[in-house]
Amino acid sequence: MLAGVLLLIFLPPLVAKDLCKDSQDGFKVRLSIKTALGDDAYEWNESEMFLFRSTLAYAMRKQTKQDTYNITNILVCNDTQRVSFVFVVTSPDDPDQLIPKEQIEQAVRQNKHRINNAFLLSDMTLEFVGIPPTLAAPIIYDTEPWLIVFGVVIGAVAVGIVALLMSTVSKKRRAKEKAAGLSEEDEGIVKENGTALSGLGGKEGVYNQTFSNDNRFTEL
Repeated sequence: MLAGVLLLIFLPPLVAKDLCKDSQDGFKVRLSIKTALGDDAYEWNESEMFLFRSTLAYAMRKQTKQDTYNITNILVCNDTQRVSFVFVVTSPDDPDQLIPKEQIEQAVRQNKHRINNAFLLSDMTLEFVGIPPTLAAPIIYDTEPWLIVFGVVIGAVAVGIVALLMSTVSKKRRAKEKAAGLSEEDEGIVKENGTALSGLGGKEGVYNQTFSNDNRFTEL
């Protein structure tokens, strides 16, 4: 009788360990607490492991939308003092049936930020071997960046063209004004000379007495 009771007590953990060790659906986890937190690093113990199993049960509930997952469905084995271990997830309906690796990966990826925050770590210091780091959600812009750049370039080109046209028109206008000014000066000079010449041409010659006296003395 006593042997049967002891068997019932110790058999489930032994079976669970075998499920974890022999499974191809498990994931290895590495935590670098000292690297991440330095002097504020906490000690990894059974309470921290309980928290890890709880966060994994939470992730499975979120992914499957079923509230039947508990920490008893998260089996851990091959744990080391350097804080690494392997875990598997069993089905809530059948403890001997393991959840496929692909489904666990989906649950981890969808809730990785929550798992990281629970241990004050990041994707680099809380590593699920075989699961790529969580990528940040892509930024969605109201306007595509290339459209903004294109608009700026087109605007600059348009401003340059307008400035060039205005500069050309201004130069032509100044050239015309300068040419018109020179033409008026030339006409003024011609008019003044014409007036002087006509003034002289319209007057009779002036009799010079000096030349008259010279002629008289010459006759003598």
